[in-house]
Amino acid sequence: MSYYDFIIAGSGASGLGLAYQMSMSALRDQSMLIVDRDPKDRNDRTWCFWSDGPTRYDHLVYRYWEQLEVVSDHFHQVYDLKPYQYKMIRGIDYYRELHESIASLPQIEFMQGRVTDLTDTKDKQHAQVIIDDVPYGTRWAFTSLFKPSEPYKGPRGYHYLKQHCKRWEIETPIDCFHPQTVTLFDFRTLQKGMLRYFTILPFTQRRAFVGHTICSTEVMKPHEYDRAISEYLDTILKIEKYRILSIETGVIPMTDRPFPRKLGERIMAIGAKGGMVQPSTGYAFKRIQKDGAAIVESLINYGSPFQIPETPARYRLFNTLMLQMMYRRGDRMRDLFIQLFKNNSIQQIFRFLDEEATASEHMRLLTSLPALPFLNALFRVKLLRKV
Repeated sequence: MSYYDFIIAGSGASGLGLAYQMSMSALRDQSMLIVDRDPKDRNDRTWCFWSDGPTRYDHLVYRYWEQLEVVSDHFHQVYDLKPYQYKMIRGIDYYRELHESIASLPQIEFMQGRVTDLTDTKDKQHAQVIIDDVPYGTRWAFTSLFKPSEPYKGPRGYHYLKQHCKRWEIETPIDCFHPQTVTLFDFRTLQKGMLRYFTILPFTQRRAFVGHTICSTEVMKPHEYDRAISEYLDTILKIEKYRILSIETGVIPMTDRPFPRKLGERIMAIGAKGGMVQPSTGYAFKRIQKDGAAIVESLINYGSPFQIPETPARYRLFNTLMLQMMYRRGDRMRDLFIQLFKNNSIQQIFRFLDEEATASEHMRLLTSLPALPFLNALFRVKLLRKV
């Protein structure tokens, strides 16, 4: 049996990111196998995040913005993000750069194959990974692999929503966009019982990603997204002529169910499988990279990957209450988000969403929002024990 110090199943944002961080650390001389069914040779997604300083992936940033716009029928505000920047990384750039960097180390191997099982050995001192019916041994196994339906199923009593979207990359014959400003929320659309909004990621004055995002329990049919984007371009942005360059779709789990990290004595879940998607916003990239750094630090300092920090309880409760409100009265979330951006600086909001705000900062932000929806949600999930 071939044996490695580490086997990583899945070479997406979390698997490839963890391998890259290992290769840049004191673990760089350890042997590693990275396996995935997908060759990762196409631009299958983009990741957006904000940061208030340099990151290890800044050289991969495709575009960044220093202004952010939030707009509704009766509210419009453009925020100066400094010291933050809102950044976008394309999947293909991430895959190529990290793959090339990691592949330069002789003790690290890549394999294209199907992982069918991960188990501990009988003595619990090693793990075994089955790849295309062939067993491989390892000291530690990490997996980000899951079935598409897995994040939306689990114990009763938790919320299971989806943040689903479709984006068109369009090009216009005349100047239509503001390249320095990203539109994070444009609520000028009928909510129809659920949270709906548009985003604009402008690349130039004539080229941008325009997307429609919905938070609900079920996704829409493909033509429904297309019709919504077309109507938005026509009636709201007043763009009559454009050419569609590319299309991107995505479904992100929004759930407060607990995701076990420890799948065995020697097996750890990472990425979305490990609960790294922020439940109430759908953001994941920066959380995934921060988690990877914590895993590497734990391995170096404790000889185990499991000594990593947990999300503070107050943030877990906030996510549960937000999901409850989205689930019960998603059409009212637009007003809550407007109050959030009206009564707080964008820097305070980013600190809060990064789970870096102090308890007093957390309380000040919450008191800037209407109390009744949160009290109703708290009563339902904590006293009635109902979703």
